[in-house]
Amino acid sequence: MSFSCSTLPSILLLSLFVFTLTTCSKGNFYENFDVTWGGDQRAKILHGGQLLTLSLDKDSGSGFRSKHTYLFGRIDMQIKLVPGNSAGTVTTYYLTSEGPNHDEIDFEFLGNLSGDPYTLHTNVYSQGKGNREQQFYLWFDPTKAFHTYSIVWNRQRIIFMVDNIPIRVFNNMESIGVPFPSNQPMRIYSSLWNADDWATRGGLVKTDWTHAPFTASYRNFNANACIWSSSQSSCASQSTDSLQANAWEDQTLGAADRNRIRWVQNKFMVYNYCTDLKRFPQGLPPECKRSRFL
Repeated sequence: MSFSCSTLPSILLLSLFVFTLTTCSKGNFYENFDVTWGGDQRAKILHGGQLLTLSLDKDSGSGFRSKHTYLFGRIDMQIKLVPGNSAGTVTTYYLTSEGPNHDEIDFEFLGNLSGDPYTLHTNVYSQGKGNREQQFYLWFDPTKAFHTYSIVWNRQRIIFMVDNIPIRVFNNMESIGVPFPSNQPMRIYSSLWNADDWATRGGLVKTDWTHAPFTASYRNFNANACIWSSSQSSCASQSTDSLQANAWEDQTLGAADRNRIRWVQNKFMVYNYCTDLKRFPQGLPPECKRSRFL
């Protein structure tokens, strides 16, 4: 039996419309991403588009990027990092625009010797200016299973999350002259590459190519986000009901989240630019004086 749209109750049509808007960038790597370098031998989309793997060998790394550009949203990706001796390797997952005055929101995973923890490196660029690094050890082994790494990006703040636990917030402080990524659409990028001149212990530990190829795996991508196309955001045409489903648009930290981020930063943060007085002898950046959870 078939039905025309006119025979469906209006409330069902509305719910189908909302569902389509909130799941249009879910899951399939064939539909949502292009391999940008490394070729089919190093970047592989498997299981009908449900899994993507990147590999690094002595000749080349590999990478991919999203087909869409986004201006605000929540981006989730499950990643399983390079196991074993990953020293010298860097696995990246980030948003970036183009040009010398680009914006960028970074997750970078710096490999290490077997048994030593990965370093999770985060950074925010706005109008071409970065130097806002915070680094963390993870409270689990990121090579044994998939874990979810999320970027929440709205007009008020950027929230970095690991398994839905906030680890860092960068607030919009344009009111005091701090640039904030707010008007440049960005693509999602990821790569696996050799950076043994700096990645592990400042470059003291080099990549051991006898362990190559190194492989990282990706699955369960989800973008609940505003797609930018032809100088217009997809969110501009969404109904009030669909916008209500986008909790990221005004997401902040409640009491429970403040406790979680305090726990992460007290126990697992290994570098914070906002406390590096040697790096900023003329005074810390202005945003460091205004927020506890940068």
